[in-house]
Amino acid sequence: MSINHIPVHVVGPGSQPDAGQELKYIEMPHDMATFRAPHIPEPDKVEHLAGAREAMRWLGNALSAYGDAGEPQLADLTALDTENRALVNQILGEGEVSVVCNGEVTARCQESTLAGVWRTLFFDDEERVFCDLLEVAATPQLLDAAEGNDRPIDTSRPASSRAVASAMPILVEVQASAEAYAANGTPHSINLSLLPLSESEIEFLDERLGRGAIDVLSRGYGKCQVISTAAPNVWWVRYYNSMGTPILNSIEVTAIPEIIVAADEDLRDSAERLGDILAPYWPEAS
Repeated sequence: MSINHIPVHVVGPGSQPDAGQELKYIEMPHDMATFRAPHIPEPDKVEHLAGAREAMRWLGNALSAYGDAGEPQLADLTALDTENRALVNQILGEGEVSVVCNGEVTARCQESTLAGVWRTLFFDDEERVFCDLLEVAATPQLLDAAEGNDRPIDTSRPASSRAVASAMPILVEVQASAEAYAANGTPHSINLSLLPLSESEIEFLDERLGRGAIDVLSRGYGKCQVISTAAPNVWWVRYYNSMGTPILNSIEVTAIPEIIVAADEDLRDSAERLGDILAPYWPEAS
């Protein structure tokens, strides 16, 4: 499903901003954050917000549909006014995974406190939001931007090859693994933390692999950075403890690293949690 074929547009009272009113969107995080349960006003304070109610009704149906078919579900919330959007943001909260895309499109994506439920904002050249999506999927469609990475890996030896003697075999291994993955879908991981690599050799690998459009931050007790390279299906995955100390640096050859994929059982749990959240407010949407 393409973002150009979005199935749902929320309509009705509250779905359109007032004339001259500036739209306010969910703020995307820049640093680590801990879990915060969503806070919602008292039921009588939100009963008039029809746009948010329709969005939550759609979300409940989308979570159920995903469980039946496993197909990503998308809705366009761009037309919501500020008050309805604020309530949607309160209900969904901010989860552990954030995605930044700086490629052919500029976009930011934030997982909600409901695993597998994502908010994705697309920006124009003047950094104004022109599309606000609500997604139900194991991973947001924004990660498809990494599929455009197709730069071949340069495995030629540099003039001063002695300085990167330990890095060259790794580069060859990554190239072979990427070719194998393209042929048969077999993933591969190289734990660089266990290898005697200097900082200059890490930098050499980074330079040869290049940088792709996607950066991902997964926050929990510590932090995990997932960075796409310019080579197809090749990612940097770096883990840090709660003190910010690096504890694992690896290269993964796969379509999308597992750390940022919501499991099917997580999405089923999200459907149940959403029902519990909405029951006091809009029982018909839960």
